Amino acid sequence: MSVRVLLRDYPHRAIALVTSTHALIFRHSPASTELRPNGSNTSIQSQNSSISARCMVEFSLLGSTDLSDYRSLSSLPIQGTLGLITISNDIFICLVSGASRVATVRPGETVQRIHAVEFRTYCKLDIDCLNRSEYDHVLNDDVNLYHTDSIAEDGFNHRHREPILEHPCLALKRLLSGGTFYYSVDFDLTSRLQDRSVDASTYATDNHDNGLLWNSYMIEPLIKFRSRLSLHERDELDSSRILTSAIRGFVQTIAVPSSASPIKAARFGLPATLTLISRLSCLRAGTRFNSRGIDDDGNVANFVETETVFWHPSGLCFSYAQIRGSVPVFWEQATNILPGQQKIQVTRSPEATQPAFDKHFERLEIDYGAIHILNLLSETKPGEVDLSARYRYHVAHSSLNKSIEKGVSSERQLLKETEYDFHAETKGPGGYEAASMIRRLIEDSADGFAYYMSEEIEEMPDLGKQNEDRVLHRSIVVLQQEGIFRTNCLDCLDRTNLIQTIISQMAIEIFLSHRGERAAADFWMRHSSLWADNGDSLSKIYAGTGALKTSFTRHGKMSLAGAFADFRKSATRAYVNNFEDKGRQNTMDMLLGRLVGQAPVHLYDPINDFVNSELSKRAHEYSSSRQISIWVGTFNLNGRTSGINSDLSAWLCPDVDASQQNPDIVAVGFQEIVELSPQQIMSTDPARRQLWETAVKRTLNENARKSGSEEYILLRSGQLVGAALSIFVRISVLGNIKNVEGSVKKTGMSGVAGNKGAVAIRMDYASTRLCFVTAHLAAGFANYEERNRDYRTINHGLRFQRNRSIEDHDTIIWLGDFNYRIGLGDEKVRNLIQKGDLDTLYQNDQLNLQMVAGLTFPFYSEARITFMPTYKFDNGTDEYDTSEKARIPAWCDRILRKGTNLRQITYQTANLRFSDHRPVFGTFHCVVSVVNESLKDTLSQEIYNRRRVDVGGSTANANTEDTDDEDLIGYDSISPGLPPASSDRRKWWLDNGLPARSNIKGPSNTQIPNPQRPSNPFVPTSEPDWVEKTGALPPVAHTAMQSPNRTGSRKQLPPPFGTLNTSVTSLPPNPKNVSNGQLDGASSFSPPSSSVSLPVSSSQHTLRKAGPPIPKKPALLRSPSSQSSNFTTDTKDTTAIRAPQRPTTVKVDFPPPPRRSGTMKSRQSLYDQGAPLATRPKTLQKPRPSSEDESPPLPPRRSKSAAQRQPDLLDERDDALDSMSAWRTLQPQ
Repeated sequence: MSVRVLLRDYPHRAIALVTSTHALIFRHSPASTELRPNGSNTSIQSQNSSISARCMVEFSLLGSTDLSDYRSLSSLPIQGTLGLITISNDIFICLVSGASRVATVRPGETVQRIHAVEFRTYCKLDIDCLNRSEYDHVLNDDVNLYHTDSIAEDGFNHRHREPILEHPCLALKRLLSGGTFYYSVDFDLTSRLQDRSVDASTYATDNHDNGLLWNSYMIEPLIKFRSRLSLHERDELDSSRILTSAIRGFVQTIAVPSSASPIKAARFGLPATLTLISRLSCLRAGTRFNSRGIDDDGNVANFVETETVFWHPSGLCFSYAQIRGSVPVFWEQATNILPGQQKIQVTRSPEATQPAFDKHFERLEIDYGAIHILNLLSETKPGEVDLSARYRYHVAHSSLNKSIEKGVSSERQLLKETEYDFHAETKGPGGYEAASMIRRLIEDSADGFAYYMSEEIEEMPDLGKQNEDRVLHRSIVVLQQEGIFRTNCLDCLDRTNLIQTIISQMAIEIFLSHRGERAAADFWMRHSSLWADNGDSLSKIYAGTGALKTSFTRHGKMSLAGAFADFRKSATRAYVNNFEDKGRQNTMDMLLGRLVGQAPVHLYDPINDFVNSELSKRAHEYSSSRQISIWVGTFNLNGRTSGINSDLSAWLCPDVDASQQNPDIVAVGFQEIVELSPQQIMSTDPARRQLWETAVKRTLNENARKSGSEEYILLRSGQLVGAALSIFVRISVLGNIKNVEGSVKKTGMSGVAGNKGAVAIRMDYASTRLCFVTAHLAAGFANYEERNRDYRTINHGLRFQRNRSIEDHDTIIWLGDFNYRIGLGDEKVRNLIQKGDLDTLYQNDQLNLQMVAGLTFPFYSEARITFMPTYKFDNGTDEYDTSEKARIPAWCDRILRKGTNLRQITYQTANLRFSDHRPVFGTFHCVVSVVNESLKDTLSQEIYNRRRVDVGGSTANANTEDTDDEDLIGYDSISPGLPPASSDRRKWWLDNGLPARSNIKGPSNTQIPNPQRPSNPFVPTSEPDWVEKTGALPPVAHTAMQSPNRTGSRKQLPPPFGTLNTSVTSLPPNPKNVSNGQLDGASSFSPPSSSVSLPVSSSQHTLRKAGPPIPKKPALLRSPSSQSSNFTTDTKDTTAIRAPQRPTTVKVDFPPPPRRSGTMKSRQSLYDQGAPLATRPKTLQKPRPSSEDESPPLPPRRSKSAAQRQPDLLDERDDALDSMSAWRTLQPQ
């Protein structure tokens, strides 16, 4: 189903995806992307989280959606959307603009390959507008939907000039348009045939395997939005085919004509089909040398599930799955321009690897059943031999094999391994044909694993119903696959693909033999061609080139041309792996949302915001905290090995408080573990480190056995020439630790050599991120600035996977030989040491001074030093340096910490004398957070369902400019007793937009607020708050709605009578005779001896509150007579004013101007009071003040001049005003 893309630019940029029946609309709301300094967004975002881009979404029927303001954004329809992503603070929607059908697994189950995508900008996080039209056409010149002579094979016009503005999604577009992504709108492409229901109607968008769904990060906001819809709305959204779920790998179908089909059934006139589907996992996705081995969650690199499907028109369907994946241990391999020179390094001990190994195979056992491992690594290459040995060890210690009862034959084991040296077996004259000898090693498992098969049967309808002669066809499952082969070589590409081709052929042969059939050579050629294409596709994804040995896979023999092609591919791989894989890896991580600081798009849903706010308040219901103990120690060994067999318990197992003994985590840092000779500083020898790790582990476990505690295992270690860091943990805490990573950063010799630098290891303990860094900084008494630079180089340059830095952690501990000295002379320092004056020494410590100045280790803390300087001693003694150099004693060895959840308990040194340094250690209590995710999800759904009843949602298609209130729907007050958040249209301090009225009452009925108090309550004053009410009140400046410095169309109104030599009489609160000039309200004022009013329509009965004060005419605009006398009683000095013109009815959207309070009379009565005849049509004379109770004339009409202001008092109407029905309300001109 094609989808049209429509765009609306005003009042807010909105994008609509329109099908023939529905529309999915995304709209920008300014309030949804602004950062509010008053914290109104804190209820939906944690302080440590990245800023999430928020936008509105609406899914509705096309008939109920107004699309009149939209225009077409593209002349060609799109096939669907892959989701939303934020790049460089812009929100983009990814649309599939080009796709072609490449497979039909079964009738009605088609697969499309993506060959073109578009990224349409949605909004900018740091600006208010959504209009990013400069990106709308930037990508059109880079990728063409249709290849022409001017377009290269990859779809890019290389001869075209580069666009002026580079699109931020260009790398993603190239990745997604590379022809390795596939999707289906008919079935769940992430599941194999055996795991899918035979009823296609059960397919739903949210039932995919996220481990195989490559756009899961981008589509997740839409999936969450879908989950909030009602059941029928979900079905409509699924049937619209707007949401697209993509896998990466290879999918292709080859038609098998009846003449070549191995099934000799009745002729149906349709060919059979042979389909191959390879699904690449995205859980540990990456390029060849950037993604190796396993992670703590049991995910392995280059994990691919490949399924062979054969369908016959008779309804017979065969399926067989097998998997490949990297060797499931923690190992790494460095790049090298020379093929075969990439060294393999195993990074974790067997004990620390076993839990992740078990997770991997336990999950495979649940998904596939019994597992038969085919290890194709070499038995002669050193690196591959080490991997095979570790692989063999973990299989022997696997929890799957331990669960099998004793005496059970190996054929019945859940986990079985076969080692097959592919290179050695195919080295002879038979070449790659000898690889088929593996059949005899796996045939028993192949027979036992079986395969999936379904058949279509005919059923007659029940008797007594209509269409009794109608025959129903239904598929039934006859057989299921009960085990799987897991094949690996080093890269899981070339050797693996060839062996998997043989296994697939074996499975089909077993299937046909059970039916008494055989396949012809033509069929096997098609089968081999599919597998050769599969190997090329998977190899391009992982290694950058096509697979090797495909000549044999495709044709059954290795030709000379195939050998030359393999040589060319090997050279190309070396270039790609060394120079392009870093960029390819970053693009993959961006697509999967794994870059540090990358936040998913939040589809704006006020109800969901409320849910998040409530979850934050109720975090204690689904999360808990746990206190763990950490021991951290650092020791500069000075290249000595004499202490390896010494008793290290004084350092590793000190006499501390019982709560600090047997800590959960032990972090040991060494410096100068080898002598830093010119030969050593350019390379790393792990042998010395491994000896010290053995000594440390022996000491820890001996002490653990003495105290009856559990033993320790080595979690991970790292080394940079002489600097090494090893993390040991208790066995019981392994289940809480995951995502353990290591990294190094060189600083010596401008970062080329490793004589100075840092080693870091990070991990997640439950939901808390921990990072340990051991460093050896620049030496020299006066080189403190260079040491500061070394810190900055390490802190900013050391990176873990997915661009994670040291600062991206909750708890950070630095330990090592920082080499900061004491800035005093040698004799002075030694004298202070003898006196024990540590305070004076610490006041002159370079590290202390540099930290106070903010020049190094900002925001880090160090515990109080209570031990003597740790450098430099004569070896084997407690004497400081007595050599000719006579180095000044100093605290070179330090431990620093950062983290609000970390508390240091001890900070001491141990008296080990075999080095010129003394080891230092510290113990910590660390509070880690543990979140129960399942309980959190349950609570979230409960809150959402309850709130859905109380509050409605917002719409993305509303044609309004002001959307602040939509951003606040569903918000409650942040604390009991406080009002909810405000916006431009919702002000909690006003009553529905009307001026504020105070209901405060005085201590007694005779007291009123003191009008002489300053309006600013914070200004010191001696005036009391309340005063006794008297007959005459002093003038009061009304400031309820005024800002003293406000400028604009509404100017500040000065006090009405502050300079008049008159008094204002207190008026009764409930006047009975309006004609007497009495006003309703004790706080209202009027000019002396007069009462003014405006015409009031008798049809309006809306009560009004008291208005703002009456302004005094500015002095510069008064007439000379009025400036010399203020309302004099001389009748000759009067000011002519205009009589109100007959009002004209004007249709406007805003309310009429305020009505004047006071008594009203008809126009004729005003004329009868003696107004000058000449002024009766247009003007009136200003009345002469009189002490008599006489009716005043009409008030002067406000002039258009801003300086001529008239009394502007408002008051509530009285029924007596109904007699003025002849007057109508003045409307603005």
